[in-house]
Amino acid sequence: MKKIWLSLLLLLATTRSFGQILNDPPVQQMILKALDGIYNYQFDTSENYQRQIRSKYPQSPVGPLLKAIQLYWQYLPLRDNKTVLPQYVQQVTQGLDLARRRLDRDSDDPEGVFFALTAHGYLAMKYNYDNETMKAVNEAKKAYGYMKQGFKLTEKNAEFYFTTGLYNYYVERYPMDHPIVRPVMWFFQDGNMAQGLGQMETAVRRGIFTRTETSFYLSHIYLEHESQPAKAAAHLKTLADRYPNNPLFTMRCAEALLLANRPEEAGPYLQRTLKMPQKLLDMPGLVLQGMLYERDGQSDKATSAYQAALKIPFSEEFTREFHGHALAGLARLAARSGNKNLAKQYYRKMLDVAQYKSNLREARAYLKE
Repeated sequence: MKKIWLSLLLLLATTRSFGQILNDPPVQQMILKALDGIYNYQFDTSENYQRQIRSKYPQSPVGPLLKAIQLYWQYLPLRDNKTVLPQYVQQVTQGLDLARRRLDRDSDDPEGVFFALTAHGYLAMKYNYDNETMKAVNEAKKAYGYMKQGFKLTEKNAEFYFTTGLYNYYVERYPMDHPIVRPVMWFFQDGNMAQGLGQMETAVRRGIFTRTETSFYLSHIYLEHESQPAKAAAHLKTLADRYPNNPLFTMRCAEALLLANRPEEAGPYLQRTLKMPQKLLDMPGLVLQGMLYERDGQSDKATSAYQAALKIPFSEEFTREFHGHALAGLARLAARSGNKNLAKQYYRKMLDVAQYKSNLREARAYLKE
């Protein structure tokens, strides 16, 4: 979830401001309700609104792209679902085709431009999590011309603070973390990470359609790159409270609160995580329990929870860092018991898995001792 061209929600910036839907407030409200249904795992409710939208605007890209968003959330992790993944690609491709038809009639059509950008972003996301980095970058190149137009529109429409801020942050951060792409990124306009964070915070305050996605992206940035779990928790508590059935919002909220050293607040979100049916949560649930045990000084229970978690494969897209948390926890527990060699073994393993800068710093600092 995490690169500028992997943006999931530019699609709805367009529906508020451009094209036929500009003069159709009831459909705007349907789109918001369809999204709320998706985020809160009330898919039947969302599909009812989606059918009404498709019926009224059958040639709009909004219909298939809303369906793509639903498939993404309903079948986490989508990349592992070989039956549904082709449906997702088909919906994105249909949305892209409909956007291109609009652009064939008018190359400056705002709705066509931004839906095309969204579709390319969806395809880039798929390629990224298939570890096809260069294909993801090629999709970014296709989207870049569309994205530049959004840079000029932030003052006219607050929704554009999301994509502009996301660009400004990740165009600098992504090549720092993935040097292989540097040679093909020379044509991208320079960004500014601090400015990008500020623009995304503005999108949370002033945006409507992009507010949820902006909060989720920001929380990830604050956890992985900026090592500011308290800021991540502020966004995630809002999301988890508004959408209590959403497994990612709940899981990440518990994680951020624990990392921010607020275990009492984390407890209810951890308990909710443990009761959710998605198997994706089995491993993170054990790690979160281990983190809580560790903070309470229950070393044996923490060790058992971490070790059990490491026996469960992680999802590259959603739960990789929880393996990093488990290895870091075991390393700390080994160090406290005086087993320095074992601690180093765990930290070395963690370096191959972890992506959070805080975990990486912790491991490297210990290994230098």
